[in-house]
Amino acid sequence: MSKIKSNKPRFNPWFLYGTIILVIIGFNFFSNSSGFGSSKTISISKFYDFLDKGDVEKVLFSRTSAKIYLTEAAQKATEDNKKSNNIIGQMSERGPEYLVDIANPELFEKKLEEARAEGKIKEYTPEKDSNWSDIFFSFLPLIIIIGFWLFMMRRMTGGAGGGGGGQIFSIGKSKAKLFDEKNDVKITFQDVAGLEGAKEEIVEIVEFLKNPEKYTSIGGKIPKGALLVGPPGTGKTLLAKAVAGEARVPFFSLSGSDFVEMFVGVGASRVRDLFKQAKEKSPAIIFIDEIDAIGRARGKSNFSGSNDERENTLNQLLTEMDGFGTNTNVIVLAATNRAEILDSALMRAGRFDRQIYVDLPDVRERKQIFEVHLRKIKKVDNLDIDFLAKQTPGFSGADIANVCNEAALTAARKDKKQVDKQDFLDAVDRIVGGLEKKNKIISPEEKYAIAIHEAGHATVSWLTEHASPLVKVTIVPRGISLGAAWYLPTERQIVRTEQMLDEMCATMGGRAAEKVVFDKISTGALSDLEKVTKQAKAMVTVYGLNDKLGNITYYDSSGQSEYNFSKPYSEETAKLIDKEISQMIEGQYQRAIQILTENKDKLIKLADLLCEKEVIFKEDLETIFGKRPFDKEIIEDTTEISPDNTAQ
Repeated sequence: MSKIKSNKPRFNPWFLYGTIILVIIGFNFFSNSSGFGSSKTISISKFYDFLDKGDVEKVLFSRTSAKIYLTEAAQKATEDNKKSNNIIGQMSERGPEYLVDIANPELFEKKLEEARAEGKIKEYTPEKDSNWSDIFFSFLPLIIIIGFWLFMMRRMTGGAGGGGGGQIFSIGKSKAKLFDEKNDVKITFQDVAGLEGAKEEIVEIVEFLKNPEKYTSIGGKIPKGALLVGPPGTGKTLLAKAVAGEARVPFFSLSGSDFVEMFVGVGASRVRDLFKQAKEKSPAIIFIDEIDAIGRARGKSNFSGSNDERENTLNQLLTEMDGFGTNTNVIVLAATNRAEILDSALMRAGRFDRQIYVDLPDVRERKQIFEVHLRKIKKVDNLDIDFLAKQTPGFSGADIANVCNEAALTAARKDKKQVDKQDFLDAVDRIVGGLEKKNKIISPEEKYAIAIHEAGHATVSWLTEHASPLVKVTIVPRGISLGAAWYLPTERQIVRTEQMLDEMCATMGGRAAEKVVFDKISTGALSDLEKVTKQAKAMVTVYGLNDKLGNITYYDSSGQSEYNFSKPYSEETAKLIDKEISQMIEGQYQRAIQILTENKDKLIKLADLLCEKEVIFKEDLETIFGKRPFDKEIIEDTTEISPDNTAQ
């Protein structure tokens, strides 16, 4: 049964704080207004002086202390007289003028009896030692402190909603959210477009839980865990949500950071509690998102030498997944985009039997993802989804969702009732290149320099065989860039040396054009230099594409090299690597200068056209250069928009 929502107002802790403050203020006010707070403690000899002079009117005493009331004449004569008014401006009830500590009660009472016989005092009255109001007010500050501490601890542990009735020890309870037949989870496998291979393995796990006899009848065992690995935004968490919607078994969902707490031992306690709950409801599925928060390799980056709480949590997780007393009816799903830093003991078979790689979608899968996200968008009838899929290679599922949403916002901004093709193109431009800055002030000289720079990129890419085909060139500022060239690079599974060199040459075309036309260079090629430096370094140190260094790589796929303070090569090798990287970049720079020098008139003509129109397309380049001789028929999944930005 679902919980009935209460209409009672939520408790505000500030009411409690205000009440505590008012009680303390009221206690001090009334104690002072009664005259007790202004009473002065005197010595016993001083009291006997008052008694001998006949200045004492009344004495109230116990076995340890006495309250002294003076006569009216003595009150006027003493300098310690203090009168207090109550809240309506009238004189409050009179309190004792002095307090006296009694060491010998029998002697004190004898002195009072003698004074009354001599007529020096009118009355004296013994009091009970125990006064419940005094006892209560004396312990009131301690009671308030204890109550406030208990209240704060209850708030820290989640209140009554936490396990164990909101008590302090419920902090070790699991924070996993449970999805079962009582919860309405609307996401199913139909909402997960693409990811066919990953979805096939996940569906098999769900099917095993629904119909285990199908597999156990021939000796198969249920997998203990499956690890979803892939770049951010590819749909790992969405796939887990679909499992929660499809499975007819309890599904516990939480993040890796939910095990992390400021108290020692809490992470391991929560792991134990999580698996205890799952075993009680078995067969069940546990999903841990961003497991790298607790699954990082042990013994790394722990320079303090102290015990690491995260390692204790990981050790407990390893034991629960595959150790003594484990239950095979609990399956663990986990997701991460940093599988290389996970502990090897966590990755082995028997804990995560399957590692499912969730890759970026291809053109066919992008079309399916567009169809899912376009269901809720009012679009024109003739919208070409195939075209949208071709224009967004390299985009993840989250990126495509963002494109659809941005296109809808763009159409609404233009007061359109339906989203059309141009809105999607504008959305892609905005996401990749940034917001268009139409009001940015650029001088004519800078505008022409930017046009020469972008025309240089376009010219070199047009005249080199393996460079990416051009889509359009713009000098309209977007984001931090002053201009951009948009390409449709081929989606390759492997890349050859000449292909990477042609890409580097086209990237250096902007700076080379400035050198050819102005015989000067500027800071506008910052992003270009960063790009080619990374490409050259990867060719030399990662892919082994350099003749001088040979077939060797310094790339560590395990990710453990990030903890090393030393380079994996000698100083002489480091000098050789720097030299080869520099020569490779300079060689392509000189090649770009040669190409642009041979086509300088066309370069200037293209720059002039760019200054006039601000945005030019592939057809404009065909008018100036003719048909690109290297163009081939582009198949469906070989296009991608890749802007080349000119940094400010």
